[in-house]
Amino acid sequence: MRALVYLGPGSAELQDRPAGQLVNDDDVVVEVVGTGVCGTDRKILLGRFPARPGVVLGHEAVGVVRETGPQVRSVAVGDRVVVNPTLYCGWCVPCRRGATNFCRHKAGTEVGVDRDGTYAETVTLPERFVERVPAGLHFRSAVLIEPLACVLSNVGAASLTFDDTVVVLGAGPIGMLTALVAARRARRVTVAEPDGYRLELAREEFAHVVDVAGTDPAEAVVKALGGERPSVVFDTTGTGLDAALRLIDDGGRVVVMGFDDSYTVPLRPLQLTNRGIRLIGAGDYRADIFPVAVDLAVELGGPERPGTGTGPVLERLVTHEFPLERYGDAFTALGGLTRDGGGDGGTGRPAGYDALKVVIRSHSGPVGADGWPVGA
Repeated sequence: MRALVYLGPGSAELQDRPAGQLVNDDDVVVEVVGTGVCGTDRKILLGRFPARPGVVLGHEAVGVVRETGPQVRSVAVGDRVVVNPTLYCGWCVPCRRGATNFCRHKAGTEVGVDRDGTYAETVTLPERFVERVPAGLHFRSAVLIEPLACVLSNVGAASLTFDDTVVVLGAGPIGMLTALVAARRARRVTVAEPDGYRLELAREEFAHVVDVAGTDPAEAVVKALGGERPSVVFDTTGTGLDAALRLIDDGGRVVVMGFDDSYTVPLRPLQLTNRGIRLIGAGDYRADIFPVAVDLAVELGGPERPGTGTGPVLERLVTHEFPLERYGDAFTALGGLTRDGGGDGGTGRPAGYDALKVVIRSHSGPVGADGWPVGA
């Protein structure tokens, strides 16, 4: 099969790899239809997030079951499924208390990081890490289930209430999903973004959007809010913690979501203690959140926006699809791999995005109106 293999920072290539096959009795072989390009994928290639050279990249995948082991009961051949790439052992101390996101046996199990991922034609996973996609859910909505699980974990960690005012730093796919989910509970949600392309898309979805290009993002947002400061800030960029700490109101919560191993920021503990600020890191999502993300995708991927004739909100977030052999074009649309795109939001640095959510399709055959392969 064809697979996109990580060679080291700035380098990946399509290789021929053995096709997925059953190894254990509870294994499922999935024919990958498509995989969303995660910001983590790009940061791996930029050398800003660690991964094992030689690994097949990709983890936000949906596909069709092609083979099952004799012990598999929850899915069958022909089922449409979404991959849950956050593997866990189930028997270590964190797993046994339900904190599967902090499994102590992660080494070699991170799909698309140190275990072969889904920018490929097939992938093999244990049954418990594939979830059936409900009938009628469009491909473009289904491919956002895994990012939705990430967002649900982080929004849940913030313990939002109806009187909270929220600022989301970054209007990339995770930022947009965070704003969508937070808006279901918070009093008001404001999105801050420096990139022109993403600003335009954010303004189509949200009433409160702030352009922070070329400005101090904290000052720009406070000015736009009439001098008020938010009670919750989500940094979806991985590089906006400094701005978030200067922006947050006393007694507020800052949730750090973005992944960027190269970013550091000086932190004075007295800034937290004197102002009562809670700094929150949620980590990966627990296993029980993933089915919730499936249900939410059905809700957000269902009704059209009243009176507009436009499609479901999740489908609108997926702006581009590329075949596997054009993976270079997919990453170029997201800022490329030779420069710092910078506009992940909240930093004020220039950006050059030509897409919001990009999907790399492994399946090259004909598809139906719902985006899934004909006959699947």
